[in-house]
Amino acid sequence: MRAKIFVASAGVITLLATAACTTTDPYSSTPRRNNTGTGVIAGAVGGAILGYLTNTSNSEEGRKNALIGAGIGALAGGAVGNYMDRQQRALEAELSGTGVGVARQGDVLVLRMPSDVTFASNQSNIEGGFYAVLDDVAAVLNQYDQSTIDIIGHADSDGADAYNLDLSRRRASSVASYLVQRNVLADRLYVEGRGEAEPVASNATASGKAQNRRVEITIRPFRG
Repeated sequence: MRAKIFVASAGVITLLATAACTTTDPYSSTPRRNNTGTGVIAGAVGGAILGYLTNTSNSEEGRKNALIGAGIGALAGGAVGNYMDRQQRALEAELSGTGVGVARQGDVLVLRMPSDVTFASNQSNIEGGFYAVLDDVAAVLNQYDQSTIDIIGHADSDGADAYNLDLSRRRASSVASYLVQRNVLADRLYVEGRGEAEPVASNATASGKAQNRRVEITIRPFRG
């Protein structure tokens, strides 16, 4: 069971208060950029809530109960694969050419957002040019609301472990806060920072470090 961690600012608390399966990827993207609705952040992105954002329990059971209570229906059987196929195609269409990759792992989708297109060095505030990309992500997540969303921050090995862990948490929180501002249901979210613990490339090279500094969004079908 994952721990529920709170690192909250008053601004974000206010915001939230108002606010047939396949294991292959048969689809490919056509390069294009969608500039729909460049978002303007409402000022609370620097603070965030980690863990299950509004659930009363710190477990997956708590998130499930919250989604059922919010009227989100569960997927079953062959509907799962078809639903995730369509969600994948929509994300690929919106994100082509943005630097954000869409990977398929069974019925799970993973969006990998490298720091060079999302955050300035050693910063957790989202780069202004990335708001439009997150707007597109939010639009698809809102269209396909029968899925849960884990937002996980990662770091390279430069610097102290504790600093990297904190930075990864703040970056994941910034992404989560912005998506909530774009009307993604907070009950769907789990937010966590893992620091330098899960590299995807070697930290011995600059290019490898760049790959390790990332935020990943994992999208799973809600099966109830």
